[in-house]
Amino acid sequence: MGYRTPTPVQEQAIPLILENKDMIACAQTGTGKTAAYLLPLLDRISHGNYDHTSTLVLVPTRELAKQIDEQVEGFGYYVSASSIAIYGGSKGDEWDQQKRALTGGADIIIATPGRLMSHMALGYVKLDKLNYLVLDEADKMLDMGFMDDILKIVRSLPTNRQTLLFSATMPKKIRDLAQQILQDPAQINLAISKPAEGIDQRLYLAYDNQKLPLLEHLLQQQDVQSMIIFTSRKSNVSQIVRSLRKMGFAADGIQSDLTQEEREKALQGFKNKQYQILVATDIMSRGIDIDSLSHVVNFDMPQDAEDYVHRVGRTARAASTGVAITFVNEKDMYRVRKVEQLIERELPKLPLPEGFGAAPTYDPTRRDDGRGGGRGGRQSSGGSRSSNGRQNNRRSSNPGSSGTPRSVDNNRPIKPANYKPRPEGERAPRAEGQPANDKRRRDNRNSNKAAGATPEAQQNRQNPPQE
Repeated sequence: MGYRTPTPVQEQAIPLILENKDMIACAQTGTGKTAAYLLPLLDRISHGNYDHTSTLVLVPTRELAKQIDEQVEGFGYYVSASSIAIYGGSKGDEWDQQKRALTGGADIIIATPGRLMSHMALGYVKLDKLNYLVLDEADKMLDMGFMDDILKIVRSLPTNRQTLLFSATMPKKIRDLAQQILQDPAQINLAISKPAEGIDQRLYLAYDNQKLPLLEHLLQQQDVQSMIIFTSRKSNVSQIVRSLRKMGFAADGIQSDLTQEEREKALQGFKNKQYQILVATDIMSRGIDIDSLSHVVNFDMPQDAEDYVHRVGRTARAASTGVAITFVNEKDMYRVRKVEQLIERELPKLPLPEGFGAAPTYDPTRRDDGRGGGRGGRQSSGGSRSSNGRQNNRRSSNPGSSGTPRSVDNNRPIKPANYKPRPEGERAPRAEGQPANDKRRRDNRNSNKAAGATPEAQQNRQNPPQE
């Protein structure tokens, strides 16, 4: 599997697991955490002579479930251990295959929570003797709404099991989950907010219409063995794939609108070197282990700083090196500062190659709507808003604003210094240039009022008589 020496998470986790301790490990993707729990658990299984399912691994996605199932086969080549991947989005015959494997018994079940719950509801999944429970990418499972399913599954398990929780981040909801399902856990924290040291991170400021030509230029300049291009929008995937193929590159794409079979075919083709470049949405950004991935390109800036870490973490995995290139348009500049604060380093901002024209000027306070950022809150463009949501432009106290000036403290009209009350009954004088009332318009208005004053007239307006 390419390991010559243990990675930091393996070095710390394996002894704790072999000591039968519950554990919570906070480690980013690409650090070898899957091997950190599979190797000691396979050792336990090889010496345990279990006559039941001993290990359950819960994961957020089917792609990760299939990957771990393949790693069990690789790591356990000399170990008599069977495994089955249980996930949704599959055909009916795969459901039957999963059912047969579950009823026949497997040493290790790797499952997404929702699909496992569906099988458990039918009564043939027996986990009452389970020895080991692993939650891999627990933070992503909670982000996907699996908290209730996880707790229901845990309640069906024996309490004297060993539980291992792995997460790329450690928000409060993960700590709360750990308190409910772990017993006196050992803790491992491995600087999750920083990409691996072997990643050469580069950033280009570019307008959207410059991105594809820039990508083509970089592909011609870089020694690309295999590359994943991430985009936040599904609609971009097919467009980028078409452009890459026109450039002469073997490329395919993955996004959530594809069928499971199409996604697996594209991923397998990339792993088998059939495609040099894979274009994907964030469905691929976590947990998918691809050997010898030399480059990652963020075609647009990720929505969240942590997503940036997960994306670039696809390269330089398990102590290798790689290149991560990010394109940033004028709308996403404020996100750069958030990433730099998270990873505690400044990202180098490289100039566009000659002939590409002017690039956006870097302004980390610029918001995605084109305005300066300040503290980043949304600002209305036409004055303040009252509590009922209507704009109060005419109540502005700024110089030059239209309408009557108002006091700042209680919004009352401000009286001029020479103000004198008008005698009772006296009409206000007409301003200079204001025309006199139009008599015909006044007469018409009065006649309309008179016509509409009676119920008969109102009825005639709503239901005119038929001729």
